[in-house]
Amino acid sequence: MKVTLSFEESESLDVSIMVDALRASSTITLALDNFNKVIPCFTPEAAFELKEKLGGVVAGERGGKKIEGFDLGNSPVAIKDYKTDNDHLILTTSNGTRILKNMKSTVLVGSMINACEAARRSIEIADDHIDVVMAGVKGEFAIEDFLASGEILYWISQELDDCELSEYAKSAILASRDYDSLKEAFTNSRSARRLIELGYESDVELCSMKNISTNVAIYENQELILL
Repeated sequence: MKVTLSFEESESLDVSIMVDALRASSTITLALDNFNKVIPCFTPEAAFELKEKLGGVVAGERGGKKIEGFDLGNSPVAIKDYKTDNDHLILTTSNGTRILKNMKSTVLVGSMINACEAARRSIEIADDHIDVVMAGVKGEFAIEDFLASGEILYWISQELDDCELSEYAKSAILASRDYDSLKEAFTNSRSARRLIELGYESDVELCSMKNISTNVAIYENQELILL
């Protein structure tokens, strides 16, 4: 099995794992405890229009800040504790939902909080190529995505006997093995500092936790549902 690491666009036409560690991947993962599906939208305007049409809960951010008029921001802590009778969440984020738009493969959503399960499920459905895709921030590399990808790639490498890792993937695995160093880099990243300034320190803390969820979202028919 070929296993690679990419930035923004997937190399694979088989299976890809989208990683937006702060915070879309964690928000989507935990939302599936409370909602049957998450519907990603690529603009706030599209999200508003979809809520008018379908109802539901609308969540999202731009620049880390909750969008005015939305029910929720892109906060996994808020999503985790949110109580509703609605069965779907409409979500728009600066980076993670944008990355989903151009994927040509089967897409799963991975993060630190579900890394082991995302790895396991990707192996179950892949034929010959798993690509872990870092969302980044506004077209730039984000260290938290690299480290979370390394955790996912580590578990893929542990489960697969015939794992053909790219050197980029190997470097991410090596970077992710010392959890104390990982957490320090994760929580001191540019994205984390921005979120902490905005009052989302608890989100940063949650997103840096390893394997606290077994939810894995799959992107099908423009919706994210549990695999």
